[in-house]
Amino acid sequence: MLAMAGEERDPAVMEYLRDKYRLDDPIPLQYLNWVGNVLTGDLGTSLRTEQPVTTLLASKLPVTIELAVLALLIALLIGIPTGIISAVRKGTAVDYGANVVALSGISIPHFWLGILLIMIFAVKLQWLPASGFVPMGEDFGQNLKTLILPAFVLGAGLSGILMRHTRSAMLEVLRTDYVRTARAKGLFPCTVILKHALRNALMPIVTLTTLLFGELLGGAVLTEQVFSIPGFGKMIVDAVFNRDYAVVQGVVLCVAIGFLLLNLLADVLYRLINPRLRSA
Repeated sequence: MLAMAGEERDPAVMEYLRDKYRLDDPIPLQYLNWVGNVLTGDLGTSLRTEQPVTTLLASKLPVTIELAVLALLIALLIGIPTGIISAVRKGTAVDYGANVVALSGISIPHFWLGILLIMIFAVKLQWLPASGFVPMGEDFGQNLKTLILPAFVLGAGLSGILMRHTRSAMLEVLRTDYVRTARAKGLFPCTVILKHALRNALMPIVTLTTLLFGELLGGAVLTEQVFSIPGFGKMIVDAVFNRDYAVVQGVVLCVAIGFLLLNLLADVLYRLINPRLRSA
C-alpha cells in the first residue's frame, strides 16, 4: 500500500486504498472475502498495471503451456527410450554411458546450460534467436525457433530423471515371472520388452510425467528469464520485484489447480493402462 500511495503518501490516498482493499477488516474476514471472489472468478487487480489478474493469466498461460509441452515432449523422446535401452543392456558400456549422461542432465543448472546454448546456437552459429517469443498464430516456424532452446534446457534435466526412473521400473519388471515365461515361449525380444515389460513399467512413469509437467508450469522461472519468454515464470518474478501480490497469488493458485488436475489425469491414465484397476 505504501508503494501504491507514492512518495508523498497523501493521507487521503492512503485512506482510499485502505478502504478499497478492505485492509481494516480482520485477517480471517479478508481471507473469506478473497475466497469468495476467487469462486466467482475474480482474482483481483494488478497493483502495477491495474489490469484484472485473470486477464494477465489468460495472456501468459498459453505461452507457458506451449513451452512445457515442448519440453516434456523432448524429455519423453530422450528419457524413455534411453531408460529402456539402459535396462536391457544393464552392466554394459551403453548402460554406464546413459547413466553418466542422465546425471549430467540432472546436475547442470538451467541458467548455465541456457547461456551455453545461446552462445553456441545464437551467437556463434546464428541458427536460432537468443531471446524473445513469437506467438504460434503469427509465425509457426519462428515460434518453434524461439522455443526450441528453452524447451531443450528444461527437457534436458527432465530426460535424465525420466531415464533413471524408466530404467529402474524396467529392471524390476524384467525380473518378473511373466516376462521370463514370455521369453521361454520364444517371443521376439522387442515383443517381450515393448508389449509385456514396458506396458507394466509405465505406471510409475505416468505418475512422474504428470508431476514433471506440473513442475514445468511453475518451475520455469530462471529459463524464462534467461530467454525472455513472457510466461508464468517471468510474470511471477516481475510481480515479486514490483510487490504485485495479487498477481503472485493468482499464479500460485493457478499452478496449484494445475497440479490437482494433473493428479486426476494420472488416476484416469492408471485405469486405462492397468485393466485390473478398471474392473475394481
